[in-house]
Amino acid sequence: MGCDKAFALCDGVPLADIARRALIEAGAREVLSIGGDEARLGGLGFTTVPDDAAGEGPLGGLVTALRAAVEEWVAVLACDLPRANAATVRELLAHTGPGTDAVVPLLVGRPQPDHAVWRRDSRALLAPLFATGERRLGAAVNHVRARLVTVADPATLADVDTPDDLAALGSAKSATSGRGGLRVPSDPAA
Repeated sequence: MGCDKAFALCDGVPLADIARRALIEAGAREVLSIGGDEARLGGLGFTTVPDDAAGEGPLGGLVTALRAAVEEWVAVLACDLPRANAATVRELLAHTGPGTDAVVPLLVGRPQPDHAVWRRDSRALLAPLFATGERRLGAAVNHVRARLVTVADPATLADVDTPDDLAALGSAKSATSGRGGLRVPSDPAA
């Protein structure tokens, strides 16, 4: 993307902060950031936790998050979700219960494990999977008792991967609300 996605701006707000705000509004008692620029993320209000397997893919980050978390259920949001909101987090939490290790939403029929709720104890199932060399969150979904759900507002699950994704989202907002608001900072420290 040319910059750290966590700090790309949507309506003047870093994408990571959108996720943090959604978690807080959903009732999170702690909001952790796994890996990344600890100083900048800490400045946004995250409790920063070094990734136990930095550079080894998203499954390692999930295993780290599950180790560091204190609550039974851990809502996990990627840092590139410009429409993340508390309503979707609460909706996922409403599907938790006995016999379930993860509640994973579907977007166009595909699981979105980077916007899901995981039972903290599922770490005991996922750490050995990671140790075998697996790095994909999609594999984690198939390795636990996952409940796949359709959420009321699937747009909240959409991520951005490129500056064009950000621009397209800004264009869509401009067409509906008269304002764009998305930009990728040219200065990594912005």
